[in-house]
Amino acid sequence: MEIHLIRHTTPQIAKGICYGQSDIEIADTFEEEVTLIKKNLPRLNPDFAVFSSPLTRCKKLAVNFFRSPITLDSRLMELNFGEWELKAWNDIPKEEINPWMKDFVNTPCQNGESYQDLYQRCVDFLTELKSSDVQQAVIITHAGPIRAMNAYLNNIDLKDSFDLKVDYGQVITFSMNKLIKQ
Repeated sequence: MEIHLIRHTTPQIAKGICYGQSDIEIADTFEEEVTLIKKNLPRLNPDFAVFSSPLTRCKKLAVNFFRSPITLDSRLMELNFGEWELKAWNDIPKEEINPWMKDFVNTPCQNGESYQDLYQRCVDFLTELKSSDVQQAVIITHAGPIRAMNAYLNNIDLKDSFDLKVDYGQVITFSMNKLIKQ
């Protein structure tokens, strides 16, 4: 199975703001970014399937880009940062953020989730996808899920998964049959 992961386009939010599962709009550069994505997306089979995070920044890309049915799946959402959502990273009290920074894989954000939680959502999604009869999938999601899926498919420790740089609108392709560990 071939999987094309696409990170959403640039969100309309100031830099330095924590916005995991907050449902924010897309920037005015949307159309330009869609043009670049089209150039970078490999040719798709006629029967490909489209999956998307239900958050606006992903859903708008899916609806604008694809005419085929789109399956919205909450397992593809970004990390839930809980109390930190829509706060400036610099405004989050050090006594709250430091334990998470020391072990973001296992430590949940205050009233949010850990990276391990996000990873498990993504593994569940991929396991279900692999057991389906889908041969080619386009998945529109966020940087966190893309890194988590890459870690799973390539057997990378979660603590090292942030070595993968994922730009807005970037397309990353995997062959699940070759990379998934049984």
